[in-house]
Amino acid sequence: MTTKRTVAILGPGGTGGLLAALLSRSGHRVICLAREATADTLRSTGIQVRSRQFGDFTAPVEADTELREPVHACLITVKHTTLDAALTHVPPTALGDALVVPLLNGVEHPAALRARYGPDRVAPAVIRVESTRSAPGVIDHGSPFTEIDLTGDAVPRPRLEDLAATLSAAGATTRVLEDETAALWAKMAFLAPFALLTTRYGLPLGEARTRHRAELESLVAETTAVSRACGAPADPAQALSRYDAFPPSAKSSMQRDAEAGRPLELDAIGGALLRAADRHGVPVPVAARLVEELHAAGH
Repeated sequence: MTTKRTVAILGPGGTGGLLAALLSRSGHRVICLAREATADTLRSTGIQVRSRQFGDFTAPVEADTELREPVHACLITVKHTTLDAALTHVPPTALGDALVVPLLNGVEHPAALRARYGPDRVAPAVIRVESTRSAPGVIDHGSPFTEIDLTGDAVPRPRLEDLAATLSAAGATTRVLEDETAALWAKMAFLAPFALLTTRYGLPLGEARTRHRAELESLVAETTAVSRACGAPADPAQALSRYDAFPPSAKSSMQRDAEAGRPLELDAIGGALLRAADRHGVPVPVAARLVEELHAAGH
């Protein structure tokens, strides 16, 4: 039996709301940190999950606008576009000895979090899931999987293993990876082509991977080259096979943001890719063009 933990979730949206509900259902104490109106809703109704993988269920959670007590871990599941503002609701002094676990897109955020919370407290993670918040406290989980890679080069391994066991027991299959750079770039190398292509053309993955196959292959080759230059192994053939295995209706989170008129994580994904390419002298003409075209479209 996994020890009961207290876990804070900063940003109970599609990803954070699903993890909050799974952890609560597994018997842990969950504190969701959100805006006042959302916190009120969560306190009164809990989180309702509609899931292909887990079925439909409702889980009670606590909610507040700011972290006010030590916790075992704080999962950061906001968008990059709101990260700086959101972190003001998690004062370093309130965390106690908690692990800070960002499940964010991109590769540049761990350095900023370590400057704020300390190098041995930040455990970057990547999550593979398609999950959307359709209303405050209502989560639609579309993918038949929920998988997390947990890492943190400066975090003691037993702490990572303990958190991984907690998440896995709750339903999110979690493994601890040794190489933080490799883990973050494995996600980036998959996400960047997916996000840039689907958002640029406004198409779900099935149509994008068929109608714009040559661009997808070029993007995969470019991001793979950048990943390798950053010291992270990447296999373009494996990446392409993953795109082909995804449901054709899948949309990237960036595309969903564009459709909803929300700010895009274009800088955290496309911008970070171009900056890394520039640092290492790797040409990325297709990625650069798509980022520029998305900027030109007002994103």
